[in-house]
Amino acid sequence: MRASRLISLLLLLQSRATMTAAELAHELEVSERTVYRDVLALSAAGIPVYADRGRAGGYRLLGGYRTRLTGLTRDEAEALFLTGLPGPAGEMGLADAVAAAELKVLAALPPGLRDAPARTGQRFHLDVPGWFRESTPPPWLAELARAVWRDRVVDLRYRRGEREVVRRVEPYGLVLKNGTWYLVGRVGGATRTYRVDRVVGVEAGEETFDRDEQFDLAGHWREQAEAFLRQLQPERVTVRLSQAGLRALRGVAGSPLAYEEAVAAASEPDGQGWVVTRLPVESVPVAYGMLLGLGPEAEVLDPPELRKLLTEAALRSAALYTAGEQGGAPA
Repeated sequence: MRASRLISLLLLLQSRATMTAAELAHELEVSERTVYRDVLALSAAGIPVYADRGRAGGYRLLGGYRTRLTGLTRDEAEALFLTGLPGPAGEMGLADAVAAAELKVLAALPPGLRDAPARTGQRFHLDVPGWFRESTPPPWLAELARAVWRDRVVDLRYRRGEREVVRRVEPYGLVLKNGTWYLVGRVGGATRTYRVDRVVGVEAGEETFDRDEQFDLAGHWREQAEAFLRQLQPERVTVRLSQAGLRALRGVAGSPLAYEEAVAAASEPDGQGWVVTRLPVESVPVAYGMLLGLGPEAEVLDPPELRKLLTEAALRSAALYTAGEQGGAPA
């Protein structure tokens, strides 16, 4: 465990000019006291780690010291070639850069690990786009990726419904979700999200913006995705479920978020093992189709119109099967 942490500390110092003990402790998820001991251990091993004193000080490596990737295990070496997605990288215009980086990593690996990319390619393939979707990248994706890398302000022409709007955007990042690219950026101090396939024009000049280094793209996207799902399912229905119905609810709930909310809101089981909960749904008609699939394992308590729809469906089904047993179809 400590050997792995020492390698991580060394690579952090190698990739950044200077880091304080507090920054290292945060990255490695240890105490500052542990960082002090690890730095002493590296120095004792002959690694030229130097401490700059003062408010702007920190730890750094002397003389451009670099380490080769001789400490990698086979699992770590093979995992390296899973971290890049050739398809998305190519769509952003980075295919050559990714290929060059992989060659450099390959050259730095010990001879016994140089089959890592071949082994990984034989065992894993990541196909990002969804089914029934064009694989052609949006025409302005590469231009937006360059602006994101260089912190360049862009004038974005965007298709919104039947009209076209122009926005001056500070492009913070790109997100690939289920085969669709999204641009996350700041407009007038507010964070906005745009589908890249609806962008009809991009003009990037020389103007740059000061990036908020505290902005967490992954965290922001996670919050936006959850808010979007909640917006898609604004209604709530009260339903009574058997234990079998509660287990089957995962497959019909519409989204993992709706299922998790319903499970969290479930009451204690009654004497028959049934629970009462509130399920997020898009609308009553959608809920009807959803809960119909649970059959006798679910009883809608509210709203009344949904209960009526399912009651009528149950009566029609009962009549159909009863008539079938009697040898004829219902009139």
